[in-house]
Formats: sequence, C-alpha cells, structure tokens
Amino acid sequence: MKFPLIAIAAALLICGATSAANAKGCIKGAVVGGVAGHYAGHHGVLGAAAGCLYGRHQAKEQEKQQQQESQVNGQGKL
Repeated sequence: MKFPLIAIAAALLICGATSAANAKGCIKGAVVGGVAGHYAGHHGVLGAAAGCLYGRHQAKEQEKQQQQESQVNGQGKL
C-alpha cells in the first residue's frame, strides 16, 4: 500500500516541476500509469512518469486540434 502512494507522490512532483500549461493531462496520466505500472511488475514510478508524459502529449494534441478548428471557423486570434 505504501508503494502506490510513493508513485503518486513522485508523479505529482514531476507535474509540479512543469509549468501550468504543461501540467494539463499529467496528473490523470500519472495516476493511471502509476496504477498500471504497479500491477504490471511493481514499476509504479516508471508508469507514473510515462503516464504523465503521455497525458501531456495528449493534452497538447487536443489543444492544437481545438486551435485549428477555431481558426477554420474564423474565430482564431489575430
């Protein structure tokens, strides 16, 4: 029970080191990755770090897609 808490704490530290814009998706990804890593061979910290990176990547892709859609609709920033 102690190890998942350490994995979550490590993931939160990783997320805290990034700026607010980069933290989107990190916490959710870190929690999911940490749990998956823990059950897949007791690699919770590694899973949390990978989940954080993947969550940030997905958030950036989603933000980029939303910006493209808003520019197509004529509501982009000048």
